[in-house]
Amino acid sequence: MSILVTGGLGYIGSHTVVELINNNFDVIIVDDLSNSEKFILDNIEEITGKRPIFYPFDLRRKELLTQVFDAHNIEGCINFAASKAVGESMTEPLKYYENNLFSLINVLQEFKERNISNFIFSSSCTVYGQADEMPIDENTPLKEAESSYGKTKQMGEDILKDFSRAYQKKVSLLRYFNPIGAHPTALLGELPAGIPNNLVPYVTQTAAGIREKLSIWGDDYPTEDGTAVRDYIYVVDLAKAHVAALKKLLNSENETVLDIYNLGTGKGSSVLEVVKAFELANNVPVPYQICPRREGDITVAYANADKAEKELGWKSETSLEESLKTTWEWQKYLNDRNN
Repeated sequence: MSILVTGGLGYIGSHTVVELINNNFDVIIVDDLSNSEKFILDNIEEITGKRPIFYPFDLRRKELLTQVFDAHNIEGCINFAASKAVGESMTEPLKYYENNLFSLINVLQEFKERNISNFIFSSSCTVYGQADEMPIDENTPLKEAESSYGKTKQMGEDILKDFSRAYQKKVSLLRYFNPIGAHPTALLGELPAGIPNNLVPYVTQTAAGIREKLSIWGDDYPTEDGTAVRDYIYVVDLAKAHVAALKKLLNSENETVLDIYNLGTGKGSSVLEVVKAFELANNVPVPYQICPRREGDITVAYANADKAEKELGWKSETSLEESLKTTWEWQKYLNDRNN
């Protein structure tokens, strides 16, 4: 069975491709390499023994996308392709609306015209905005997102809800919290371009001496230590959830399905807790400085993921410390590779 993975050489996409291949799916990747690098394809092959079919282009180029669908019998899609930096989305909103929504609509047009179902959308906990109560479950009301990135995820979900209803399609919206860590082989991990927007790659680059100091954005939040709290989920656990969600769609007898799942650990950790856990797990110091809060950041977000456990038989299994060990191994691999 052929599954299209858009953004399949990116951070979560590449780990999910490995899990799909491990579950005997044939994978076709479309990725414009704006958030990834070509060597990731070689590393996927090294891990799995199988090289996915790869097309390097931007999904906004509809004529190229049509050619991919003409060439392959695609029976489902996991859609990761999106610009994803919260801070940048506030200064470049049009880039985010165009890239994240036009690319999604182009894939859905192909699904509609060819009568294909089984679509999984990489959504985000940012759709909840700053929720009033913790933990956040799937019935938590969606507030206006705090960033343009979050708004594109809310809009993407709305498009897919309408798509599922109007054309009788099977759709799964996966709202994940903060993915961290790297593949246990140290051959896959997060590859930020320039200064990292996410906490953990910034921590590892600081520990490696690439950055002078880690910037912690705000220590005046109403939390225990004043820093923002997030739910950090190991990326391989997250990748396995995508396969579980896909199998559920494929096995469903219903023509129309709209599944929504939170994917997280159920536990919140503050920025300072993550820094200390990294130092402890890897025996490496991380110098840091406190900076003003960033626009678009929320105070606290952690998941109730009971629904995914009940309906998908999935739950997060890897501790924060274990995840942070894999991240450091990945950073060391990158250091060796770049020297």
